[in-house]
Amino acid sequence: MRLFDLELQSYFNFLKLEKGLSDNSVESYRNDLERYLIFLAEIQQLSDLAAVTFSHIEEYLNELAAMGLAPRSIARNISAIRGFHEFCVMEQFAVANPSEIIETPKFTQKLPDVLLAEEVASILDAPEKETAVGMRDACILETLYGTGMRVSELVDLELNQILFEIDFIRVIGKGNKERLVPLGEINKQILYDYIREVRTLFINNPINTKNKVFLNQRGKPLSRMSIWNIVQKYTQAAGVTKHVYPHAFRHSFATHLLEGGADLRAVQEMLGHSSIMTTEIYTHIDRNYLHQTYKSFHPRS
Repeated sequence: MRLFDLELQSYFNFLKLEKGLSDNSVESYRNDLERYLIFLAEIQQLSDLAAVTFSHIEEYLNELAAMGLAPRSIARNISAIRGFHEFCVMEQFAVANPSEIIETPKFTQKLPDVLLAEEVASILDAPEKETAVGMRDACILETLYGTGMRVSELVDLELNQILFEIDFIRVIGKGNKERLVPLGEINKQILYDYIREVRTLFINNPINTKNKVFLNQRGKPLSRMSIWNIVQKYTQAAGVTKHVYPHAFRHSFATHLLEGGADLRAVQEMLGHSSIMTTEIYTHIDRNYLHQTYKSFHPRS
């Protein structure tokens, strides 16, 4: 096994299962990151990601520029490196992110995929709630959309983080940062019913559950892959033809809030974004929605 193979493969699984990237996109990241990690291991003689510094990354980017890579290609490499190091901190492969202060050249940002409210509703209604598995899956889908949680936050969610008495969920996000996300009435009721009536049916050994909310039929915490499969299953059952992946519910959560008039700062807090600039991408989606509405309904559009 090559150095850093474990971290790299874990990151590719994350990109595909949680971020919903296509095989082609993952392959592009693979090419960029394998070259970067070879540089760290063979040129810089590093054997631990914790030893990587900003200077190492800066030297690598200078190498790319010397090779004649176009600015857009270098920007893609920076994005790949930054995402990889963020993931490594989140997964505790490293304690710090040496790429945080690298500036990326500004290009037009691709807007994330967003579901219409009707499409979300059809997916949420697809599970058969009369069965234990269907009830669990309905609760998972409702929680993804109702809270805007990342998949990693959902699979790590523990019972004591659900604060029914004040209608909030205490979400533990990237870098162990905590935030409170409101718990809507529909989401609250289905979570309460699932925990009280269904979750107990999956428990065969309390130690295996690790206090996680969402369990498989063997009583163990669900994986990211399981959540991805659940989303795919009910998207197909609902007849939604868009490419839907777990993160699409997070995008839709933010966009629908802003379309309804929510304050950008409040949405930033609910998403757990450290910078409001990250949240602002959803205002561009909202502007597109406004243009579409104008063109559809104004007599002189």
